[in-house]
Amino acid sequence: MTAVETPVGTGSGELPVPTGTTDIAVPGVYGGISDADYHRHPALSSSGARALLPPSCPALFRHQQLHGRPAKKEFDFGHAAHAKVLGIGGELVVVQRTAKDGAKSDAADYKSPTAVEHADEIRAEGKVPVLRRQLEVVDAMADAIREHPVASVLFDPGLGGLPEQSAFWIDDRFGVERRARFDWLPGPRPDGRVIVPDYKTTTCAERGAFAKSVSSFGYHVQDVWYRDALHDLGQAEDVAFVFVAQEKTPPFLINVFQLDEGWLHIGRVQADRALQVFAECTATDTWPSYSSDVELITPPGWLVQQYEGALL
Repeated sequence: MTAVETPVGTGSGELPVPTGTTDIAVPGVYGGISDADYHRHPALSSSGARALLPPSCPALFRHQQLHGRPAKKEFDFGHAAHAKVLGIGGELVVVQRTAKDGAKSDAADYKSPTAVEHADEIRAEGKVPVLRRQLEVVDAMADAIREHPVASVLFDPGLGGLPEQSAFWIDDRFGVERRARFDWLPGPRPDGRVIVPDYKTTTCAERGAFAKSVSSFGYHVQDVWYRDALHDLGQAEDVAFVFVAQEKTPPFLINVFQLDEGWLHIGRVQADRALQVFAECTATDTWPSYSSDVELITPPGWLVQQYEGALL
C-alpha cells in the first residue's frame, strides 16, 4: 500500500479500497499518490466520463479501464512538461539507444528499436522517458511559465498551493464513485474564492484554436467535474477553474482561459449523462459498443448545399 497524507476534507459515505492500490479509506483530497495508483483506482474520472460518450462508447471505456491506455510519445512529453512546471511528478529519464558494439548514447529520436525498448523500460519503472532535446524544451517551457504575469501567480508555491492533489468522493445522485486529480490546488483566498488552474500543452494557445481543443478533448466536462469535487467534498463553494494553455514550440506562448456559462452548461449535461451511463453499465455489467443496429449516415449540410439542384 502507498502511504498518503491525511485527507484535506471528507464527505459522506465510504469509498471501497481496491486491493493493491492506494490506502484510501474515506472520501477526501489526498497528496502523495502516484500516477499509477491514482489511475488504477476504479472510481470514475473526468477522462473516463468523456470516454463513455460519443465519439467514444462504453465498450472502449471498459477496455481502457481493464487494460489501460496504450503509451504514446505525446503523453510522455505532456507528463514531462507537467513535472517541470509543477515541480512534482515522475522522474524524467533521457532515452538512450544502444549501438551494435554495445555503446550507449542519447537517442535523437525513436527510430532505433533500442530507443523504443529503453523508453518502455523507463515507463515500466514509473518514470517518464524524454529525448535530450525534449528535456531542453520542457525546461524552457517551465521558465516561460515562471515569467508569465498570470500563470506564475497561479502556480506559485509561495501562495500555499499544492501540486497533484487527488480527490475521491461519492456522487449521491447516481451512486457513483468519482475521482479527480488537480494539477494544482490552491488554498482559498481571503474572499473565500478558490481559483484552480489546470495546465495544458498545445500546438496553438490562440483563443479560437484552444476553443476547438475544448470541444475536441472535452475540457468543459473536466471543468464541471473538478468543481464538483471541491463542492461535494466541502472544500469550497465559490470555485473558478482556469486553463493555462502553453504552446510546445518556441517562444512557448501562454494564454489563460476561463470557460463561460454556455460551456459549463454543456459540460454539466455531458457529465451527468456520463454518470448515468456509468451507473447503468456498472449495474448490469453491460458495456455497449457504438450501436447494435444498422446506422443510416446522412451527408453534412455543407455538402448537401453544394450539390443542391445538380443534375444527375
